[in-house]
Amino acid sequence: MNPENDSIRNLMIKSPILNNPSCFTAACHAHSADEKVLGSLIIKMPLKKLDSALQESTTDFFLMAALMTVILIVFLILFTNKKIKNPLNKIILASEAVAKGDKNTRLEIRSNQLSDMRMVSYAFNKMLDNLQTATTELQNWSQQLEYKVQKKSEELGQAQNELINIERISSLGKLSLSVAHEINNPLSGILVYTKLIHKQLSNPNLDQDKVGTMLKHLKFIESETKRCGDIVKGLLDFSRKDQEGFEPRHLHEILTDTVELMTHPMKIANIHFLSDFSAKKDLISCSPNQIKQVCIAILVNSSEAVSENGEIVVYSHNPDNEQIRIEFTDNGIGIAEEDLPHVFEPFFSTKEKASGIGLGLSVVHGIVQNHKGKIEVKSERGKETTIAITLPLIKT
Repeated sequence: MNPENDSIRNLMIKSPILNNPSCFTAACHAHSADEKVLGSLIIKMPLKKLDSALQESTTDFFLMAALMTVILIVFLILFTNKKIKNPLNKIILASEAVAKGDKNTRLEIRSNQLSDMRMVSYAFNKMLDNLQTATTELQNWSQQLEYKVQKKSEELGQAQNELINIERISSLGKLSLSVAHEINNPLSGILVYTKLIHKQLSNPNLDQDKVGTMLKHLKFIESETKRCGDIVKGLLDFSRKDQEGFEPRHLHEILTDTVELMTHPMKIANIHFLSDFSAKKDLISCSPNQIKQVCIAILVNSSEAVSENGEIVVYSHNPDNEQIRIEFTDNGIGIAEEDLPHVFEPFFSTKEKASGIGLGLSVVHGIVQNHKGKIEVKSERGKETTIAITLPLIKT
């Protein structure tokens, strides 16, 4: 057998030949009428050419399908890039530009874009238009608000200056009352010794010993007159308005002047008044008169809070190399815990019979804040109160 012939497919058609009447009645027919099948017709047709043609057609089909698939994929990629990816990239770039602050960025809308992309681009541009409009309105509002804040700040500054002057007058009145008694003593001595010297000068028999005594009397008159002048000068310095801005000053000098000014009222009230300036650095930028006003207002409050034979201590130290801290401590009646949060509020007073108008510590708080400092109050009812002021030092 030929193997090649075995691998070749053949198409075989087999059809039976039936014994029809025309067959068994014919004179030439040799079969009887009982036989139904006379024979078989077999047709054998080789399929080699058909299989070869089918194989070629299948190969061509797969090649065509692969080619069409590649073409379709390329088309889809190009279509996606052009119609979807590129517009999305433009939206992303525009969003990044807006995020960086560029409010003028807009997307280009074309007629050949996909309807969804046109809608997205239109919505994005409309959003940016609304955002720019809102930004412009906010800027206008911000400018108006800034102007209004500036005007209100100026008005508040004027009101604060008026409050400072009111409180200065109030404190000055309290000081003047106590200092008037203190000035009265040296003036009485001056008057007595003046009359004595006048009487001695009227004596025609004036000897040298009496001249020496009169010189001592004149020296006493001079010293007492200077003391009165110093007291009055301190009051005048305190009462005058500030004419200049901040300037570098040593805080201990201001505290010393304040202590000297308050020493006489403290003596009259029979209060032990002590000071301890332990700070190593005390150079600050300040308005000297306002700082003196702060100290005097606190000391006046402290003197009203302590009873006779009470004690007030002024202490300074450096908590660090950048600040100086002043502490005013008295052993007076103290402040109730529920009142501590309100002591810096205007018109608030813890005194049952308030002699002032309740602006002292409020003005003090404003002045300290104006000097970029901070003020704290610690108090224990019936024992003591400490008011601490921390101010920044000038860096040297």
